[in-house]
Amino acid sequence: MTDPFNGNAGCDDRIRASHRDHRVTTSRRSGRIVPRAFAAVALALCFSQPARADCFDSAGTYQGVNPLVLRAIAWVESRGNPAAVHHNANGSTDIGELQINSVHLRELATYGINAQGLRDECVNIYVAAWHLKKQMVKYGNTWDAVGAYHSESPPLRDAYAQMVKTTLVRRGLMASSPLSPNQ
Repeated sequence: MTDPFNGNAGCDDRIRASHRDHRVTTSRRSGRIVPRAFAAVALALCFSQPARADCFDSAGTYQGVNPLVLRAIAWVESRGNPAAVHHNANGSTDIGELQINSVHLRELATYGINAQGLRDECVNIYVAAWHLKKQMVKYGNTWDAVGAYHSESPPLRDAYAQMVKTTLVRRGLMASSPLSPNQ
């Protein structure tokens, strides 16, 4: 297992340069989130490359999400284990360090990412940043968005957000304060 807070997971600087113009956007016509071409580039640049310390940072920058929150999610989801796989009771599977659920595979396939691709540490982190950004577009830059990374059901969402926050507090990356609605 790796510790995502120690910067031992990631891709190289080429991803930042290549993804400059491919952030998650909202389509004017449908209001739908559209992750334009990021997946193919991430796969091309990351597949089978050794991990580098900046993948959380570059994915966070690319999607406009806090890389420390991504690292905390990685800790909550798998304790930083890029090889983590969890088979859920509902038949779905969570894949990789950030436990991307197989329910997203159909959408990810349109960008060239399959279950095997999610086993690549950097691709997994980029997909997690994309998923978190989708929640932020829906809920704003709030703890509700962080919790919705895991579940949109309010009790599960709120409990998950608290786990992520607790991880950040324990790491000394944020002050301890209770979560309040829409914070």
